[in-house]
Amino acid sequence: MTTAPRATVFLIDDNEAFRRSTAWLLEASGYEAREFDGAEKFLAAWREGAAPAHACVVSDIRMPGMSGIELQDELRKESAPPPIVLITAHGDIPLAVEAMRKGAVDFIEKPFDEATLTGAVERALASQTATLDPARHADALAQLTPRERQVLELVVAGKLNKTIADTLGISIKTVELHRSNMMSKLGVRNVPDLVKLFLGYA
Repeated sequence: MTTAPRATVFLIDDNEAFRRSTAWLLEASGYEAREFDGAEKFLAAWREGAAPAHACVVSDIRMPGMSGIELQDELRKESAPPPIVLITAHGDIPLAVEAMRKGAVDFIEKPFDEATLTGAVERALASQTATLDPARHADALAQLTPRERQVLELVVAGKLNKTIADTLGISIKTVELHRSNMMSKLGVRNVPDLVKLFLGYA
């Protein structure tokens, strides 16, 4: 009986310890992980023919040299670009939103567990394109009060509670209350999931 080849995940991160531990998680989950410590090295390998049919890219957003966003822009020039998942830190939420608007399949926020990682990889491998459908969660978003909608838009823009409070002229406690109510109504637990729902991906 012929065994189907394992899906390949190209893992790009300049932090060696993080890259190795993440590669181990991917291998333990049945994927073939190919590591690169920079986007330029991966791009060169990809263009030289390291392009298996069933593959995706998991890349950090912020790296020395070419960033994850710049890598995404380069890959979009390819005739058959691989789906990409971006790894972010909390302060990178605005960049992650930009990336998803450009077609990134998903983004995951550090630190993440195995289930979060493999879930993102599975979604990436399931489709070569991520379709933006902002109307998909219109009913859920319609449950929000006008103030909760304002808070949502500022959270998605990557603003901290203090900045949101100053912008809207309300207290930080009130912002926290609106955030809690908003996320409960939308059925999300964290900012990445909130962004993905807002953009129509979740």
